[in-house]
Amino acid sequence: MQSRETLKRHASLFDDMACAVGLDLEDEVLTGRLPIPDLDDAVLRCTGCKRPEACADWLKGDTAAAAETPPKYCRNASLFAKLKRI
Repeated sequence: MQSRETLKRHASLFDDMACAVGLDLEDEVLTGRLPIPDLDDAVLRCTGCKRPEACADWLKGDTAAAAETPPKYCRNASLFAKLKRI
């Protein structure tokens, strides 16, 4: 089981990545496009990432400000793409 700190860190990275690619997770959940169990799974998927520091650095950089998609190593890239199509 993941530690509380790990879950909090990756939940924050996941939310920041969603914002960077133009998604509002609160809106996605409230409209039913992202069911809570899928959100939970996405955060857990994020905890399996081997590059959280690279992710945090990417989010701080200029690339994130103009991003349409997350970096290729993002474990939730397909989820973000799906939500953007809905």
